[in-house]
Amino acid sequence: MKRIFLIGYMGAGKTTAGRELAKELDLDFIDLDHFIQARYQKSVGQIFEETGESEFRNIERNMLREVGEFEDVVISTGGGTPCFFDNLEYMNQAGTTVYLKATPEALSSRLNTCKEKRPLIRDKDEEELYQFVVDNLAKREPFYSKAKIIFETEILVTREDVNEYVRNLIKIL
Repeated sequence: MKRIFLIGYMGAGKTTAGRELAKELDLDFIDLDHFIQARYQKSVGQIFEETGESEFRNIERNMLREVGEFEDVVISTGGGTPCFFDNLEYMNQAGTTVYLKATPEALSSRLNTCKEKRPLIRDKDEEELYQFVVDNLAKREPFYSKAKIIFETEILVTREDVNEYVRNLIKIL
């Protein structure tokens, strides 16, 4: 029985690498945000707007507990998931946590290309986005760094990059 939780900041590659990792290890893949969206028939942004962050984090915690019971699975969590309640401790007990770590420069560069899909950063210019990432990453790093495995994902641009990172991660796992 394997249960792997991928954590890290938005844009770190949790979903992209997670899908490939699950495929290579012949495991199921679950993106926690997509799981929540399917359950509530609303986007994470809509849930956030309608219920507020506090209620969204409760929903996220409950859904994490649900998918955390699945076996033979790679779970990509939301960027904030490990930073609330006892979520990180739960994931560390339930399986292997992997922090996909990247610099603020790499993250803001990746995020700049897909801002429209992310309500928190949609209206930020490049400089504002970079500062936003720096500030938020500093707050979240103490949580992320408690993962069982810290895995650098600095260059994660092409399909070849993703495949190489996944092969290297499999060696560590």
